[in-house]
Amino acid sequence: MPSPDSGTPAAVRPAAISAQGWGWRHAGRTTQAIHALDLDIRPGERVLLLGPSGAGKSTLLHALAGVLGEEGDDADETGSLLVDGVSPKAQRGRAGLMQQDPETQVVLSRLGDDVAFGAENLCVPREEIWKRVGEALDDVGLRNSASGNFALDHPTSALSGGQKQRLALAGILAMRPGLILLDEPTANLDPAGVLEVRDAVGRCLDKTGATLVVVEHRVSVWKDLVDRIVVLQPGSSSSAGGSTPAVLLDGDPETVLVQARDMLIAAGVWVPGYVPATRPRSGTAAGSGAGFEAGSSGASGGELLLATRELAVSRERSRRRGFTTIPPLPVQSGLDAEVLAGQALTITGPNGAGKSTFALTLAGLLAPVSGAVTAAVGLSDGAGTDPFKWKAQQLISRIGTVFQEPEHQFVTGRVLDELMFGPKHLGHGEERVDELLERLRLRHLVDANPYTLSGGEKRRLSVATVLAAHPRVLVLDEPTFGQDANTWAELASFLSELLDAGTSVVSVTHDREFSSVLGGTEMRLEPALRGGARQEAGAA
Repeated sequence: MPSPDSGTPAAVRPAAISAQGWGWRHAGRTTQAIHALDLDIRPGERVLLLGPSGAGKSTLLHALAGVLGEEGDDADETGSLLVDGVSPKAQRGRAGLMQQDPETQVVLSRLGDDVAFGAENLCVPREEIWKRVGEALDDVGLRNSASGNFALDHPTSALSGGQKQRLALAGILAMRPGLILLDEPTANLDPAGVLEVRDAVGRCLDKTGATLVVVEHRVSVWKDLVDRIVVLQPGSSSSAGGSTPAVLLDGDPETVLVQARDMLIAAGVWVPGYVPATRPRSGTAAGSGAGFEAGSSGASGGELLLATRELAVSRERSRRRGFTTIPPLPVQSGLDAEVLAGQALTITGPNGAGKSTFALTLAGLLAPVSGAVTAAVGLSDGAGTDPFKWKAQQLISRIGTVFQEPEHQFVTGRVLDELMFGPKHLGHGEERVDELLERLRLRHLVDANPYTLSGGEKRRLSVATVLAAHPRVLVLDEPTFGQDANTWAELASFLSELLDAGTSVVSVTHDREFSSVLGGTEMRLEPALRGGARQEAGAA
């Protein structure tokens, strides 16, 4: 593999976008995900696309990339959507799309090869490819930076979710497309990584002049980089007496954010300086971030449910070399933590620190490298003290886990069936299903295929399927990913109620506002430390 060298990219031909009455209905759905879209984007414009969860933002980006729907499925398209006057499907490669789930974009096993993949398929000369690879890795903070310095042959499977997000962006930047499409590009990144990736996109746009369409719920990150904001509204195809336009607002950032602030807030947009009101924890003030101190009594008396002692965690498996077993290299070790009934534990830290790995081990889904995860008698209820040894049915009724990638836990082809799957197999009643449908705003999607939902809707469904099984401990990995302000507030309030009812909530998150609502304790992991995690009372 050649050694990459920094180079200055030639300017690309920026793309133009034109939509006239365009709409799309996903296969198996009765209503369109987006309807009657009229939109023109000039070459080189930088557009921030906003709107509530389910407004069709991701659908539009997939359509512009030419990857929406295939021949023979039950989907339906109306109107026209063109890139440079041509159907996007006829010129794949003109646009580079970063999807919400970076796992879906990892193609090859080695980091350098994965970044080079798109450029290779565009027949870029070999020597130019590796110049682009090096520059892209530098831009996204995966080489020669405080965030990471990975070799070209570093295994992509060993990257964290946030690092895979950077990897996907690097692959797009190396392609030098005329249209860059980013779907929640900073959702799983630590605060420093958010700015690093935003700045990397800005540098690429300055160098190439490409057109940008970025979807983000949090406006403050991108408002100074873009020159236009377009706000979509959901449900535009079902208005009484006819359809309303898909575009609610369209204008320069200053005008849209200042003059239409109240309208944006009502639509669930995260405008700068605004945090929606949520239900306060018992004994706390809304939004104060105050929580129960470690060891104090919650609604169920602060009962100890889970504990870790000198825990070392890894996603690697032991390897055999001759007659010798080589244990995996821990990403974190020496971890001591307690999970108490009625209290929240927030796991924080930069990307690559092992947060998700620790959470999955705590939840009984990964075996410890060393040390132990111990379930108290009140939680184990005769199943034994080691959650990793529990049977699946025992586990889901005691510890419910929401993965970072929602699709990884879907098992049916219908939202309602997904919600009822756990209660049916556990022999529980289904009384909570109706409440979950209402509280998490999924009622109108009961017959939809889970895989056709928006990113925010998938996240809410993944949370709901776990809650339907009534576990005493919830382990949530980035639970607020993809949520507009209104659904964020509903989810945070619901979890607050569960905490007051005695459920324990363990969450891996970069969302400080969410941590503040739940209160409790914070456990911060640092990549350079082994055994250096701290569990601090009231720090969340």
